[in-house]
Amino acid sequence: MMTGSPEVCVLLPTMNEAATIADVVADYREAGFENVLVVDGGSTDETRQLAAEAGARVVEQSGEGKGQAVREAVAEHVDAEFVLLADADATYDAADATAMLEPLRDGRTKHVIGDRFADMRPGAMTRLNRIGNRLINRAFARIHGRDYRDILSGYRAFTRESFEELSLAAEGFGIETEMAVECVKRGVPVEVVPITYRPRPEGSDTNLHPIRDGGIIFLELYRKAKTNNPLFYFGSVGATATAGGVLMAIYVLYDWIANGVGHEILAIVSAAGILLGFQLLMFGFLADMILTLHREGIDGHERE
Repeated sequence: MMTGSPEVCVLLPTMNEAATIADVVADYREAGFENVLVVDGGSTDETRQLAAEAGARVVEQSGEGKGQAVREAVAEHVDAEFVLLADADATYDAADATAMLEPLRDGRTKHVIGDRFADMRPGAMTRLNRIGNRLINRAFARIHGRDYRDILSGYRAFTRESFEELSLAAEGFGIETEMAVECVKRGVPVEVVPITYRPRPEGSDTNLHPIRDGGIIFLELYRKAKTNNPLFYFGSVGATATAGGVLMAIYVLYDWIANGVGHEILAIVSAAGILLGFQLLMFGFLADMILTLHREGIDGHERE
């Protein structure tokens, strides 16, 4: 049975968050959110016990990773109309919850992203993480044509119905990126709300690995471009192949003219690279035209 207001479920994925979970659950309950759901990924500390004692419903996910935890929770354990997704490390402020949920309650949007850069407290993010976040956000805006300012933010609010429209498969921290990409692809309205982002309390260790997870996120952005921006996806590979083929052809031609040395194998490889590159560029243009026509058809159908 659900407890508290049926309208909002505060969803907290956890993994060894004993240092902060009790305070985080208490903060949301004091803010008026009695329906706090903790989905634990197999913590080896007292996370589950402390969360339950603080008043949260606690379930243990069947798989691994934050992405899997969120999908499983919404599919099997959430009946509320709205979901407020936050991290359990006390970096987000429960006082921002009302502002996060307001656009949903007003019907202005279906997905809300909390912008951590609007009020980032000193020490909340390392210099390396800041640079990585900026690069990822710029790449997202370039590839997918939307500027959501902070697509890696873990503070989200969304309607359960809109979440079920998204095709999500990411297991770990790539879930935030995947949700942003899917919102663009599915035409889900998104609003960005400024929030406060605080440093993790002492004794609380992060589960995020900047280099590894950053690489995964970049690959996810590029992989998703295949269906959301095919011109970029195929065009970038095509342009690289063409450029490589042209450079190789220049070298072959120069060595033949200057030194009388022929490179038949390299000449074949360069021709193949140029041909492949042009084919990929043409395929990218055609795929982009088809996608544009498809989207225009959907928009026209919705207007009718």
